[in-house]
Amino acid sequence: MIKTLLCIAGLACCAYAETFYLTVAGLGGEQEYEQRFSGWAKELELILKNEPGSKLETLSGAQATRAGIQAKLADIAKQSKPADNFVLFMIGHGSFDENDYKFNVTGPDISATELAAALDKIPAQQLIVNMTSASGGATASIQKARRVVISATKAGTETNATVFARYFIEALRDPSADVDKNEAITALEAFRYAEAKTAKFFEDLKRLATEHALLEDTGKGDGVKLPSAENGQGLIAGRFALLHTGTSAAVAKDPAKLALLKRKEEIEAQIDDLKYRKAALSVQDYRGQLQKFLLELAKTQEALDK
Repeated sequence: MIKTLLCIAGLACCAYAETFYLTVAGLGGEQEYEQRFSGWAKELELILKNEPGSKLETLSGAQATRAGIQAKLADIAKQSKPADNFVLFMIGHGSFDENDYKFNVTGPDISATELAAALDKIPAQQLIVNMTSASGGATASIQKARRVVISATKAGTETNATVFARYFIEALRDPSADVDKNEAITALEAFRYAEAKTAKFFEDLKRLATEHALLEDTGKGDGVKLPSAENGQGLIAGRFALLHTGTSAAVAKDPAKLALLKRKEEIEAQIDDLKYRKAALSVQDYRGQLQKFLLELAKTQEALDK
């Protein structure tokens, strides 16, 4: 089995997927917000710059324009492949007029409809982390199959400046966010961490919460606060590795073991998928498939540890 996996490694390394990150820090309107938004964008750059296979782009200040965003998205559409990942971080203020969401940037704002049109041309699997006010108003326009959409608010009517971005970025620094301890922080893990921290922020201040983060990754229906097998949300987000940590990051830089790491993540994704299908399977079938996956996972991990 190990020999077979190593042969697969030799083939898969040639087609190693890349992750394209685009962070956009929109208009603050006030100096406090300008500094906060640009600071968060710089934090993301520092955290992600050493992620293997990462291609980072950041737009802020005068560069963060509708035309600038569309141009970057068009470039990524040309460069990326279906096997790649793409992450869009949106930081700042947003608005919603009961018809369409708009991201407040320098010059004309960019709408959710315009973003969706540009995103649809990108072949990579996508994660959109919209951390702006009114971000929930964009989900209906942006959601699509193979696209994870995280919003800081549950609707376009939650218009106060958000704190969700602070805690989503914190999730990428805090080892406790890696709940399954597999040395990879997924979109689902970062969302759960940031959602819980945001809720606690308002509880500690004894204030009525003005933002309620949601996640949607089925391409249909509304986002949810608690993604699970029961509501069908979170499966793709749980497979979407945002950041590798510890020895996992070092392994990802080793061409001889890179594909083994990818295979490990694929097996973990198959286990997650099985859990989501558990209700439709007999107990015997479920246990048999789970045992098969766990055995292969153990053997793959053994090869990685050598």
